[in-house]
Amino acid sequence: MARTGSATPFIVLVLAAVWAAPALAAGAPEFYMTADRTKVGTEDTFRVDIVVGNAPDGSSIALPSSNDIEVLSRSESTQMSYSVGTGGAGVIKQVRKYSLTVRANRAGSVTIPPAVLKTGDRSYKTEAITLEVVKGRTRAERPQAQAGNPFGFPPGFPNMLPPGFGQLDDDPFEEGPDEPIQAPHGDTDLFLRSSLDKTEVFIGEQVMLTLTIYSRIDLNSVDTVTMPKLDGFWTQDIQSPSQLSATQKTVNGQAYRAYVLRQKAMFPMKAGEITIDAAEADINTGIVYASRRTHQKGNPVTLKVKPLPGNAAPQNVGHWRLSASATSTEVSLGDPIQLKVKIEGRGNLQNVQVPVLEVPAGLKKFDPQVSDKSSVSRTGQVGGERTIEYVMVPQQTGTFTLPGLTLTYFDPETKHFEDAKTDPIVLTVRPGANGQTSTAPTATSGATAEASMKNQLVAGGLRQLRATASFSSVSKPVWSRGFFVPVVVAPVALSMLLMAFGLVRSMANKTSPEAMKRAQAKAARKRLAAAQELLAAASSAAFYEEVERALRSFLEAKLNAPLSGLTRDALDAVMAEQKVAPAERARVLAVFETCDLGRYAPGMGEASARNRALDDAAAAMEAWS
Repeated sequence: MARTGSATPFIVLVLAAVWAAPALAAGAPEFYMTADRTKVGTEDTFRVDIVVGNAPDGSSIALPSSNDIEVLSRSESTQMSYSVGTGGAGVIKQVRKYSLTVRANRAGSVTIPPAVLKTGDRSYKTEAITLEVVKGRTRAERPQAQAGNPFGFPPGFPNMLPPGFGQLDDDPFEEGPDEPIQAPHGDTDLFLRSSLDKTEVFIGEQVMLTLTIYSRIDLNSVDTVTMPKLDGFWTQDIQSPSQLSATQKTVNGQAYRAYVLRQKAMFPMKAGEITIDAAEADINTGIVYASRRTHQKGNPVTLKVKPLPGNAAPQNVGHWRLSASATSTEVSLGDPIQLKVKIEGRGNLQNVQVPVLEVPAGLKKFDPQVSDKSSVSRTGQVGGERTIEYVMVPQQTGTFTLPGLTLTYFDPETKHFEDAKTDPIVLTVRPGANGQTSTAPTATSGATAEASMKNQLVAGGLRQLRATASFSSVSKPVWSRGFFVPVVVAPVALSMLLMAFGLVRSMANKTSPEAMKRAQAKAARKRLAAAQELLAAASSAAFYEEVERALRSFLEAKLNAPLSGLTRDALDAVMAEQKVAPAERARVLAVFETCDLGRYAPGMGEASARNRALDDAAAAMEAWS
């Protein structure tokens, strides 16, 4: 960035007016071309400036073009300068400057052809520039000031300015250590590189893959990026920017602008030496109206993956914490207990194996609900937390102990296995409101009586067998009686009437979709008639069991498949195979979940809760399509 001294623009203009050359007052256009050096290498870039002063309106310029050189980028700027003309009159001159970043395509003597300025019926040409080009790279000194001055200041004019005026700050690209990469030979102005933050890791340990563009020319955009296949890794995107953002880097003593294209966190799933193939990208360089598209291919990288000590399974790698808490440790018989187990830390959360919760025989455990929440730290470390919620219902009174859980994990930082543990939880179950101490089923009195009557003799011992005969006259055959014909014909006639009635009914039902929907809703209500009769009954369990039974029978008829004994996930899979819409599946599963909670959760025995469960079941049937 230019540093500003004490001189003002007014002083600059005055000095320019005093020292301006008389030739600049002429009306002819000023047109010349310069290069910042005369000897370059085939791997060097150099600058060529074309300056046009006082160009007439409507003029056009043709920049130099040759097969011996390659124009990597181009920029254009316009400035105004002031000079003193004939008779002391001030003259304002417009100067246009074209700056080209160029590279030679071959060694030897290379000539840059002249630029051409066309103004109406006249043409002006600059002098051609001849360069000495050698193979490789030259260590040329910093380019000296150009001989030509596009703003009309005479030689030595900058030395008359105050100290520090118009000087540039130090090049920020020259600051900092070199990047630990090697620029490819022969393509040092633009290249693509993949890098790993670690070259040796354990199975399941995180390693970061970064894809970066290094450029010393103007970068316009990146069209496509092709990442290598990462078989054998579990990956998560860390950075995938939609806009290019440069940072300053120094590689092998050369200044570059570095653009991060992709950054991925990888977790290897197998041991051994793994080679990750090179990435590729299509990059547009230069300015918009002079852009050039190039295809760049990066470099492969190799990662050494070590097995865990003792060849342990690649699970629970990272740093993890484990905790467990219950909503209440003292409950009444039949009241649900919620236990929340939480695992949080750093590592591959998807590969964490959760310890199994074993409950005492007096508790009934339902399938847990699992939720994951991933996170990425500022340093790119992947982690998160997993919450597992269990619902348990006590089946008898007493004191029960939920054993503590232990999560064994391998910490790559310490290179040892560690244990994360929870404390045991003691639960106390009191008798229910009616004094009940157990919900286990008992044998019915009818079954007990039946069992007690087996192998028993009646009072008085065995009785003597007696045979008693009776005689009657021979009756007429049944087919000769008067009621035989009507009885035989009646079933046939009745079946025909039923068939006709069914045909008429089916034709009526096909009249409109609304009629079919009403008929289906009516049938659904009939299936819930038995449950509706239990609305005012004292037993909540009987009511919710009847609702669940009605809905299950409805689903079996619709799906044409037995559903008894299926878990919720299996039932959802069956409905998905039958092309049932997700909304209907969710509605059905919600009713079954309500019936499960209705048997044990407090408050579900209220009339409002029962009516709501009945309405939800009816709505699930009616909404079925």
